[in-house]
Amino acid sequence: MKKFFEEFKAFALRGNVMDMAVGVIVGGAFSGIVTSLTDNFINPILNVLTGHSAYTLSDVAGFASAFVSAVVNFLIMAFILFCLMKGINKAISLGVKKEEPAPSTQICPYCRSEISIEATRCPYCTSDVSEKDSGKEEDK
Repeated sequence: MKKFFEEFKAFALRGNVMDMAVGVIVGGAFSGIVTSLTDNFINPILNVLTGHSAYTLSDVAGFASAFVSAVVNFLIMAFILFCLMKGINKAISLGVKKEEPAPSTQICPYCRSEISIEATRCPYCTSDVSEKDSGKEEDK
């Protein structure tokens, strides 16, 4: 049973699964903005232009209020998802060790100057610093 939960955790916390889940949730929240835009701005404008309805100032204020409410709901949902994903990413990275980059320099064994790891001669003292001379040769 423990292995089952480990596999499920690895599946659920993969990047593409989390991205898809966030996309579906944000898409659903954004559809509220589109619906509100259509119901509260486009349809009333079309109704006025076609002569189907006449709106009072309080009706127009109600339309604007409903649209602003939909936008605020979307922003709240996006902020909550952002915080949630930030927390999940932080929790995932807690157990992972950072890989140290490979060294790009070495110390000349003769003059102790810092030189490129690929150098075969020290540019400061001109000594041969190939692997054989610097004591890095593998034991045979």
